[in-house]
Amino acid sequence: MLDFGKTMAATLHAGLIIYLIGNLGAGKTTFARGILHGLGYQHIVKSPTYNLVEIYKISRLYLYHFDFYRFNDYFEWEEAGFREYFNSDSICLVEWPEKAGDLLPVADLQLFFNMLETGRSVEIRVGTETGKQCLKHWKNQNNV
Repeated sequence: MLDFGKTMAATLHAGLIIYLIGNLGAGKTTFARGILHGLGYQHIVKSPTYNLVEIYKISRLYLYHFDFYRFNDYFEWEEAGFREYFNSDSICLVEWPEKAGDLLPVADLQLFFNMLETGRSVEIRVGTETGKQCLKHWKNQNNV
């Protein structure tokens, strides 16, 4: 998941919203860590489970890593004031997006993490034209 995140980082740009979907331990946070390392972030990458969001400033880019696992109600997202983080100057990685219901903006990419006996698999779905272009760029760069 770290290596996959690092390769994905090269195709990401400000304005993207990426949902990370999967069970506990499926590799969502490890993937996010790989993205951050791929973007050049050299410090410790923590899980946002207890803070709900970890904020990373990399050059002029803000990356927000959300984890809504602890939400009990859709409206907790609204009350937390996170709407302003979803903008054209940032990348938003969202773990457990279903806990915010339909209040979240549409994801450009949705990554579904699955645990296998011998590792992990990831299914990628696009939700916007921007997501489609990002995935196409990633496939071209990685000869997929």
